[in-house]
Amino acid sequence: MSQPTRVLVALVLGLALGIAAAGSGWVESAIAIAEPIGTAWLNALRMTIVPLVTSLLIVGIAATAEAARAGRLTARSLAIFIVLIWTSATLGALLTPLFLDLFPLPTASAGALRSALSGAEAPAGEVPGIADFLGSMIPTNPVASAANDAILPLILFTTVFAFALLRLPEGPREQLTGFFRAVADVMLVIIGWVLWLAPIGVFALAFVVGARAGGAAFGALLHYVIIVSAVGIVVWLLAYPIGIFGGRVGLLRFARATSSSQAMAISTQSSLASLPAMLRGAQKLGVPVATSGVVLPLAVAIFRATGPAMNVAVVLYIAHWYQIPLSPALIAAGVAAAAITTLGAVSLPGQVSFVTSIAPIAIAMGVPIEPLAILIAVETIPDIFRTVGNVTMDIAVTATVSAHSGGVEDAPLTEQDALLQP
Repeated sequence: MSQPTRVLVALVLGLALGIAAAGSGWVESAIAIAEPIGTAWLNALRMTIVPLVTSLLIVGIAATAEAARAGRLTARSLAIFIVLIWTSATLGALLTPLFLDLFPLPTASAGALRSALSGAEAPAGEVPGIADFLGSMIPTNPVASAANDAILPLILFTTVFAFALLRLPEGPREQLTGFFRAVADVMLVIIGWVLWLAPIGVFALAFVVGARAGGAAFGALLHYVIIVSAVGIVVWLLAYPIGIFGGRVGLLRFARATSSSQAMAISTQSSLASLPAMLRGAQKLGVPVATSGVVLPLAVAIFRATGPAMNVAVVLYIAHWYQIPLSPALIAAGVAAAAITTLGAVSLPGQVSFVTSIAPIAIAMGVPIEPLAILIAVETIPDIFRTVGNVTMDIAVTATVSAHSGGVEDAPLTEQDALLQP
């Protein structure tokens, strides 16, 4: 049984047992045991967020800058990636409230879930104004920002640090980059250990939610999956006009060229495993390997179009659960955190990237991260739409880069091209 399946089974069993135990004489004693277990597991996961996000962002920016130096084709691809990443994050901030208005969570389910998640601390106090928000962006002490979970100032400092690192000579630059890559690798090992225990932590937390929320918990989780998946589907559909107008190909031709990679994405939930199918799809669109052989591997390595939108959607959904008012400044902070941290999160496995990509957004917006421990168990379904949208957008961007790269389309047929011929 795969790890995501084990976690999903633990979620279902925990909720079912909690619902069955609700109202019994021993349920409060069981909650008193289960809640600390779930909280301890969540804290073990949370302790890795700041060092992992910081190190991955430095390594990601360094890798992106190195790729940009490779040539005009790579630089053009990176420019499109960055524009689409910010567009994706903005779409997540706009679409999620719209979908919640069109398809609201039943009031009873929302109230039951808030009661069940009462252990998470929702922020209190006044919503900061734009002046306070802008003033807090520059950290006076980056170490204090890390200690206090002031994630946006920390991200800003880390970004400036990473770009300053690129100005160093090759030796010191490689030494520092290697250090932060090693830190990231160590954090990933720790996260691997913590996620191995995920069925225990998720079962404990799900039992508490089921006992307190009853059957409403299932309905709320289903509603969450639908809303977040819908945001990913919109980004997926956005790939079609980009491929049609940017890549200068017809709708049916583009749809046929992407169908095999989409099928691979559904079955594997992996952009990397879908790369051969994407290369064949790009070839069907007339993109030579001289272009697709550069753009598509680069896209798989550092670009996930659906990630920022769906990550912002998760945080906004949690805020909706808790009825937390979010000012435009806080939403803008979430958009910025989603777009920037994407550079460091794209190469991570699904369950790892779910926490490390979404937790910084939640912290930046003042939204509790505790519900992520439950939501990670149902990520399998939204992750299908994440991957399908990513591979479709990768092909659309590749066709666009090819169509606007003068002379690239006329490259002679290489041995790799011949191998891709049907």
